[in-house]
Amino acid sequence: MLFPVSGVEVPLWLPPLVAFAISFFTSMVGISGAFLLMPFQLSVLGYAGPSASATNLVYNLYATPGGVWRYARDQRMAWPLAGLIVLGTLPGVVAGFYVRTLYLPDAARFRLFAGAVLVLLAWRLLLALAPAPARPAKRQPFRGLPIRLARADWRRMEFDHGNVVHGFSVPAMLVLAFGVGIVGGAYGVGGGAFIAPLCIAVFRLPVVMVAGAALAATFATSLIGVAVYSLLPLPGGGHAAPDWALGSLFGLGGLAGMYLGAAMQKHVPQRALQAGLAMLLAGLGVAYLWPAG
Repeated sequence: MLFPVSGVEVPLWLPPLVAFAISFFTSMVGISGAFLLMPFQLSVLGYAGPSASATNLVYNLYATPGGVWRYARDQRMAWPLAGLIVLGTLPGVVAGFYVRTLYLPDAARFRLFAGAVLVLLAWRLLLALAPAPARPAKRQPFRGLPIRLARADWRRMEFDHGNVVHGFSVPAMLVLAFGVGIVGGAYGVGGGAFIAPLCIAVFRLPVVMVAGAALAATFATSLIGVAVYSLLPLPGGGHAAPDWALGSLFGLGGLAGMYLGAAMQKHVPQRALQAGLAMLLAGLGVAYLWPAG
C-alpha cells in the first residue's frame, strides 16, 4: 500500500506488527517505543525529515493509553509523578522543536547528539545495577504491589511501594523533565524514552514506579508535539504534518503491545528490566555514533 503523505509503500501488516513487537518490551520500563520506530522509518521505510518525527508522535497517541490504563487498573500508576513530568516536559517539547529546526537541521549532527545521550543513559543505568549498600531486611521483592503517595509538597515528593519509601526533589525533577522535553521534542519521541531511565538512574526510583508515569507523560507531550509540528512553520517555510495513516497503523500495533507489556511487567524481575533497557539504549546509541558508510 502507498501512503501519499510520506511516500512510503509497505504492506499493511508490517507497520502494526513492528510496532507491536517494539512496544511489548519497551512498555515494561515506561518507554513507548517511538525512539525505535525512528530508525525503522529511516532505514527500512526510507522515511526521513521532520514529518517522520511527527508520525512517531502520532504512534504515541495511539499506543500509550493501553499501557497507562493497565498500570492504573493495577494501582501501579504514580499520577502525581506523571503530572510533575508533564509540567516540566511540555515547555521543553516546544523548545525542542526550535532546537531541532534552527540549531540541529543537519541529520548527521543530530544522530551524533542522540547517540551520545543514549550511551550516557545506558551507562547510568548500568551503574544503577551495581550492588547497593546493605538495607534493612524488611525490604520486599518486586511483586507488582500498589503505589501510594506518602508526601507531596513543593520541595519533595515521596511514594510508598511495599512499605519502602522512594522520594525525590520536586525542583530537580522539573529541571530534568524540561531538559528531557527538549531532547524528546527535537527527536520526536515525546520524552518517555529519556525520562524513564533518568528517573531510575538519577533518583534511584524503581521501574514499577516510573513506567506508568512516564507513559502518561509521553501521551501528553506527544499530543502537544503533534500540534507543534503540524502548526508551527519550519524555518524554510511549510509545516511538518505527520502521516496520519502510517502513524495510525503503527499506533494500533503499539496499543496492543503496550497493554500486554504493561500486564507482563509485574512478572519480570526489575534488575532484568533495567539491564535489558541499558543494553537496548547502548546498542542504539552506538549505532547512531557509528560513522555512516
